[in-house]
Amino acid sequence: MCPKTLWNMRSIVIENRLDAVLFESITDKLATVFKVNTQRIDSVHIKSNMCRLGRIGIFASGINKFLINLERGHNDIFLTVDQDLIDRYLSEKALACFSMVKPSDYQKTLASVSTDLFDLVQQFKDCSEVTAMHSYKLLERILKEQCNLNVSDDKNPVEVKKPKEIVSDSLQNPSDPDATYSGHKEQGYQVQVMETYCKDEADKDKTL
Repeated sequence: MCPKTLWNMRSIVIENRLDAVLFESITDKLATVFKVNTQRIDSVHIKSNMCRLGRIGIFASGINKFLINLERGHNDIFLTVDQDLIDRYLSEKALACFSMVKPSDYQKTLASVSTDLFDLVQQFKDCSEVTAMHSYKLLERILKEQCNLNVSDDKNPVEVKKPKEIVSDSLQNPSDPDATYSGHKEQGYQVQVMETYCKDEADKDKTL
């Protein structure tokens, strides 16, 4: 059959609204042969508008959140934090700088922020006022999920885990600790909304 004939027949079918008839008759025939119930399914994938952070961003945001809360709640203890660390994570452009790390500097920066986080956890581990803070517990969680520890090694007490070692329910954003990660649909809250349709009244309860 030449393409022109095919397109002419297609036009005739559409003009006479036979396309729906053909579709339904073929579908019904296939359903009968394979013994399946036919139903229409429409779906939409809804994703949360959560800021998606890389690993450096998770470390940096966790430290930033902790320092802000420490300064507000325990200013006298906050003053014991190294000033260089405060300058790195509390300045107006701090988090923006961490989000623009060059690929060539990524591993070096990741090692640096993980060490900073480890040092903060170690500095306040015996201070009950600080360890009771929610933001401090987030630092501990990030450290546990993202790093392997060897406290006995003074030179390299913390080693960042390989990406494949990070579990899917690990912290994705310190601002939303319950948000997790899906290997197929990435970070944040998600829902798949589906609508089904079936002509057979007896099958409606089964398909909705």
